[in-house]
Amino acid sequence: MGLPAIRPARQRVVLRTEEVVIDLSIGEKSTYCSLFGSVHAVDAVGAEAMYAKLLAALGARRITDRMFSVNWYFSTRDGLKCAEIEEMADDVLHNEAYPDIRGGLEEFVARYLASPESVLILQGPPGTGKTRLIRYILGAMSARRTNGQSSAMYTADAKILESDQLFVMFITGEDEAFVIEDADHLLRSRAHGNENLHRFLTVADGVVRAQARKIIFSTNLPNIGDLDDALVRPGRCFARVNTRALRAAEALGLVERLAASTEGAERAARKLVNGEDRTLAEIYKACEISHA
Repeated sequence: MGLPAIRPARQRVVLRTEEVVIDLSIGEKSTYCSLFGSVHAVDAVGAEAMYAKLLAALGARRITDRMFSVNWYFSTRDGLKCAEIEEMADDVLHNEAYPDIRGGLEEFVARYLASPESVLILQGPPGTGKTRLIRYILGAMSARRTNGQSSAMYTADAKILESDQLFVMFITGEDEAFVIEDADHLLRSRAHGNENLHRFLTVADGVVRAQARKIIFSTNLPNIGDLDDALVRPGRCFARVNTRALRAAEALGLVERLAASTEGAERAARKLVNGEDRTLAEIYKACEISHA
């Protein structure tokens, strides 16, 4: 772009003239990189002109696909830490993978995002597609945004949920969703000693509902009765989705959708023909597809 450049860190570059300062941070992925930053100018016209010049410099290399970012929170010796993870909203899910969701995935997710209820609970054994469904929902959220990108808060760290810090950040921040995976400890009934759930009950009925934000839990708890009744009551909880292993006929139906060719479907089916129930992870592995 013909601008003097300063690189104060390996993943940061500053472009500067007397009238404009562009501060960019670079995020690296295996197949692409991302630029996060800001344009500072003496007036709005100059800032907009420089932004247009940036886009022109990127040209056809600019990715315009829908994206979502996940702010992953975890605890360390130094306290609460956050890592931002950017993802492309390119997950393709098939209704055959979730046979207990009536009306199909697209219609179900659209109703959830449009509903006043904030809570969604995904309940099932490992490998049955809970995380993949969460990604699909976050991608659908990004489709509603004019800039094609949404953000979510995420944690699987039980320790940091024992204080109010993360809840306050969710209420006052801009994340559209709060995802809590492996939330077994948080969802058990208060009658069994769960003292942390009341925070979610308060949040779900207050600011979060007013701002149409969503709280998504995933859990491996095997029984619906293990969940606290106050959390799953109508008006607060949109749905409890039971993800499960697919029966033999269901698994073969999904294989036909996933396999790139008839030969590939036959090869995958041979790995699954013993009549046993199969998880999505096993089916995707048989079809040689990652991220099950």
